[in-house]
Amino acid sequence: MEPFLTSLFAIRRDATSSEEYLETALSGHALLAHPMLNKGSAFTDAERQEFGLLGLLPKNVTAPDTQLQRIYGNYRAKTTDLERYMNLSSLQDRNETAFYALLDAHLAEMMPIIYTPVVGEACQHYSRIYRRPRGLFVSYPQRHDLDAIFANLPDAIAGGVQVIVVTDGERILGLGDLGVGGMGISIGKLALYTVCAGIHPAATLPIVLDVGTDNHALLDDPLYVGWRHERVRGKEYDDFLEAFIVAVQERFPRALLQWEDFAKNNATKLLDRYRDRLCSFNDDIQGTGAVTCSAVLAAVTVKRERIRDQRIVLLGAGSAANGICAQLVAAMMLEGASEVEARGNLYLVDSQGLVHDQREGLEPFKRQYAQPLTSFDARENQSSDTISLLDTVAIVRPHILIGTAAQAHAFDEAVVREMAAHVERPIIFPLSNPTSKCEAHPADLIRWTDGRALVATGSPFADVHHDGRCIRIAQCNNAYIFPGVGLGVIAAQARRVTDTMFVAAARALSELSPVHRDPDAPLLPALDEVRAVSRHVAIAVAEDAIRCGVADAVGREELVQRIAAKMWTPRYLPYRRRRRD
Repeated sequence: MEPFLTSLFAIRRDATSSEEYLETALSGHALLAHPMLNKGSAFTDAERQEFGLLGLLPKNVTAPDTQLQRIYGNYRAKTTDLERYMNLSSLQDRNETAFYALLDAHLAEMMPIIYTPVVGEACQHYSRIYRRPRGLFVSYPQRHDLDAIFANLPDAIAGGVQVIVVTDGERILGLGDLGVGGMGISIGKLALYTVCAGIHPAATLPIVLDVGTDNHALLDDPLYVGWRHERVRGKEYDDFLEAFIVAVQERFPRALLQWEDFAKNNATKLLDRYRDRLCSFNDDIQGTGAVTCSAVLAAVTVKRERIRDQRIVLLGAGSAANGICAQLVAAMMLEGASEVEARGNLYLVDSQGLVHDQREGLEPFKRQYAQPLTSFDARENQSSDTISLLDTVAIVRPHILIGTAAQAHAFDEAVVREMAAHVERPIIFPLSNPTSKCEAHPADLIRWTDGRALVATGSPFADVHHDGRCIRIAQCNNAYIFPGVGLGVIAAQARRVTDTMFVAAARALSELSPVHRDPDAPLLPALDEVRAVSRHVAIAVAEDAIRCGVADAVGREELVQRIAAKMWTPRYLPYRRRRRD
């Protein structure tokens, strides 16, 4: 039993039957009002008598399975994805046990609703669908009141936060600056921590840093609930973030903090600045890199090749590309390539074309991967230093093409057919999300390559039927990585998150790829298996934390036991009233 929950309830075992029950001193009204404790119509007759619930609920006691049938029926009756998102949010706000039980039963169906791609639409409409606060809104005008803000957290949460997801809303998916609407991202990510890895929802804290917005549609919207001001930048922004981190460290010294959907420059800067001061990571950089690397490892297995021998073109040079490059280089080096050789296999294409060594003003990340311009003298238009994606593909003849630029249809037929003309099994990953920003649709990629492409996407797509085959499309969903990383960090009681933990997570995930059993299978496991995936990833991450010296040494058996003990299962326990002394 986690100590932070004991102020609300304690889990006990019956002395005679050894069955678990929940003991609490709360009134019936308080139980109904608390989403973590509410059972709704599933309160038993005995509980209704003991806690004073008579008359507050319909007479019939509903079995939990029947309750879920009713809830699921209401969900299915909604006609749009946004309505389904709102339906699930409402359920989460009144009965978290039922919410997570429903997700657990229908995860593949509902994950696109609670997270990508539908969460993007929900963030866009956040101020219009806002109903009930969840988490912390830390606003720049209230920067001198951080003590009061954190003091307002309920004691049951404040005493035991284990995972925090924080965003400033500037780069929500591929949708840009959504201001305080970014809170939907923090909430959605933490829901995945719970449903995928079993992190107790009462141990999670979503936070949005409201530093204004440069989205004038929001600033002009009378319904916008955030601070109506242009974004704070520069020293003021840095000082605000520093004060926020100090406040977090004072109150939650053992918590894991996940940076989420910060703009490219801030994402890298904040990760580098604070990675050695607190236990934190950036999922857009490190999580995306790990899940992509895992899918690449699976794909080269199908081709019976090595990752160190692959030429890779990446469209986009932001946070995601940064993380992907780092993971791919690490994977190549594990196969014996030098760092220089590994980086030489990677070709970045941004809004100005290929990143090469004659471009001026390159930021540090791009400079690391800048290719010699002299290598491209064979291009048609040598009078220009701009080398397009199509030119790059024609000259490099890549084995792998990855998109992270949020440019819809950037992988057009000409690019894909040029690639497929030189590679037997082209590996193509259009990873940008939501779906509207995807570089190409899988059905087109399969058709343009005559069924030869190995495809994974950032958003979910339906199976593709081609030439009598049913090709299932893997989704490079970070949910395969970050929940297991968080679970491993918590179980090992790691003091920091290292890059090698994500390498360990990527390799652990690749071990579970269905292609090891069937070359025609998708590159990643089914989402229905994500709890088992998270457990496997958590063990690898925890062992790596011990190996790196950022966690105290414990045996594998104890780690496995700790991980199992941390994985909460959504179920109703019998309630008994706590007797006052």
